[in-house]
Amino acid sequence: MAATTQAQTVLERFPAGAPRGSWPAEEYAAAQRAQGTNAQVVMDLRTDQFLVVTDAASQ
Repeated sequence: MAATTQAQTVLERFPAGAPRGSWPAEEYAAAQRAQGTNAQVVMDLRTDQFLVVTDAASQ
C-alpha cells in the first residue's frame, strides 16, 4: 500500500514543555475549528513542539 502525503500549513506552535502541556494548542485548534478552519494538533518530535496544522487546501 502506498502512503499519500498531504501538504499541511502550520497555524501556530506551542512548546511541549509548557506547564499546561498540549492544552494551549488544543484550545487554539478548537477556536480555529469554531471559525471554520479544519485545524488539528500534531506533535513535532524533532522540535519538541505541538503544532496546530490545517490542510493546505482548506485554508
